Amino acid sequence: PNGAGKTTLFNCITGFYAPTSGRVRYRGQDVTDLPVHKRANLGMGRTFQNVGLVKGSTAGQNLKTAQHLEVDYDPLAGIFGSPKTFEVERHITERARAILDLMGLAHLEDTRVQGLPYGVLKRLELAAVLATDPDILLLDEPGSGMGPEEAEELGDLLLKLREEFELTIVMIDHHVPLVTRISDYMYCLNLGQVLCEGQPEDVRNHPDVVRAYLGIDPDAEVA
Repeated sequence: PNGAGKTTLFNCITGFYAPTSGRVRYRGQDVTDLPVHKRANLGMGRTFQNVGLVKGSTAGQNLKTAQHLEVDYDPLAGIFGSPKTFEVERHITERARAILDLMGLAHLEDTRVQGLPYGVLKRLELAAVLATDPDILLLDEPGSGMGPEEAEELGDLLLKLREEFELTIVMIDHHVPLVTRISDYMYCLNLGQVLCEGQPEDVRNHPDVVRAYLGIDPDAEVA
């Protein structure tokens, strides 16, 4: 349900919030005190409820910016245009184009992000996160605002990305059919606590989940 603490959990994992208790461990490493960019460097990729893109830049520029960790030349080399800068820029441009093509967004490479439809922005944000070369992908409501057909396409895309990029995906979403379809394991949070966990269909039909999520008592008699 809204206000259960799902986004807060993501913010703690990725370093935007400092937890008041407990530690955050990633692949056996304690990352609780690491800043956001260093967690990204370890392989954490994350999308946001409010799309995290540079609206005044083009789609291609956003994907190139997302690859800043790949840019290993110094500022002076960039100012004077050393041969290495052209090599690096060519590499990140080619990679940005490949990801846009994979996401079905190649035609938007030179289009400014501002003004694009919301569904396209969500897909573009996902492309930008993929450009950071993540090992784990944390998606905060990628299906929000999507109709059944768009959600079905998103599900197909996420399953494809998981296989092609060998990603672990952790997703927050209220679109129950989408979550149930693509998840191996599911948790339901309520008021900051894990209310239920397990196989998607089991969680979806659990009486406590139905009661908390829909406000319906599954044991109540129907008049």
